[in-house]
Amino acid sequence: MTKSILIIEDDALVRESLYEVLNLEGYRVSMAADGRDGRAFLEKQTVDVVLADLRLPDCSGLDLLKTCAENYPSIDVLIMTSFATVETAVEAMKFGAADYLVKPIHDDEIKILLKRIFEMRELKEENVHLKEELSEKRSHFHDLIGADAKMQRIYQIIRAIQDTDTTVLLKGESGTGKGMIAQAIHYSDPARNQKAFVEVSCGAIPRELLESELFGHVKGAFTSAIRDRIGRFEAADGGTVLLDEIDALPPYLQVKLLRVLQQKSFERVGDTQSMHVDVRIIAATNRNLEEEIRKGNFREDLYYRLNVITIEVPALRERRGDIPNLIEHFLKQFNAKMPRKIRGVSKEAVKVMMEYDWPGNVRELENLLERACVLSQGDILTVESFPENLLKKAAVNLASNGSPLKEVLREPEKRVIVEALEQSGWNRKKAASMLNINRTTLYNKMRKHNLL
Repeated sequence: MTKSILIIEDDALVRESLYEVLNLEGYRVSMAADGRDGRAFLEKQTVDVVLADLRLPDCSGLDLLKTCAENYPSIDVLIMTSFATVETAVEAMKFGAADYLVKPIHDDEIKILLKRIFEMRELKEENVHLKEELSEKRSHFHDLIGADAKMQRIYQIIRAIQDTDTTVLLKGESGTGKGMIAQAIHYSDPARNQKAFVEVSCGAIPRELLESELFGHVKGAFTSAIRDRIGRFEAADGGTVLLDEIDALPPYLQVKLLRVLQQKSFERVGDTQSMHVDVRIIAATNRNLEEEIRKGNFREDLYYRLNVITIEVPALRERRGDIPNLIEHFLKQFNAKMPRKIRGVSKEAVKVMMEYDWPGNVRELENLLERACVLSQGDILTVESFPENLLKKAAVNLASNGSPLKEVLREPEKRVIVEALEQSGWNRKKAASMLNINRTTLYNKMRKHNLL
């Protein structure tokens, strides 16, 4: 974009001379003969730099400097003066001037000064951009959510490998988001992100069909092969294949996959002609592959081919600080597709969720939040919006951490007691039996909750 300059100078000879010099330097130059015309121009047009004389017929250059500082803070102002003193320079700089020039102005001097000003503008804009980018990447990266240090490390790895074909192995518990990370790797790759991302769940496809699913087959290869069919690797040519649950791959297919990794080639089932594909392979597992190798279930040479870049995906309980961000993210998603809107989650409910261990990880959090949104009667999710097993398990953690368990679980406990009493016709003996506590304990809890 062409850099723009406004010259405000009452001396026509000086004004025209500056115009000619700066125009030849490639700047887009405009002119005004006094402060009034200069202000009128600024109201209609945007410029990068104002070059203003200190003494104008209708105002001072310092007045223009103040106008720009108040109304156009992105504009840099250069003051020109024939009467330069230390006091003049200090006053101009005090009001925000980028610099000042002493008349007569030398061509080289104005060129160097403007070059320096525009270099500083570019640095400032780049700094703002980097800060915004860093702020965004702290908690979001593609569709990944997480500001935790472990997630930041994953983002760094993805950025480091985005221009490569490196094979990646994702390790982590079920529900941690390995599939989302695989997609982030794919969409970060400028050479592949316009091609297919194909996910294969090796454990979900019957073993007798898995080879055909992966590599395709030709007509007549087996009884039900009534036509040629391409496999997932051909479908992903130019893109990425995610092999989820790689540990479920049978030994004979492990050999075939090893060849794909080494030579980028394979044969369809029932065919003798080799197919060549350009795919990036990402493997994922929630099992200990080293242990599977010791048991003889997984080939060691395949493991080392897959284990070029390993990403350890943390469990949700290992990055509890990300839970509030994830809650906000999922609520936005649910609100976009549900007629009734949920405004947020109570502090007590967030605290309970922060203490729960989430054995199902992010997937479990998403499912429980969706359930709560569907069943909630209000627009704020409270402790009562979540199932009892979550509350009980969170309670154990709260108690072990010395947290004020009573305050957090007061309402859920009261609700459970009332339900038991209502079902037993307010017979305390039956209610105590239903709750698996003695009558004295029930009596004390009823008194605590003002139920007597």
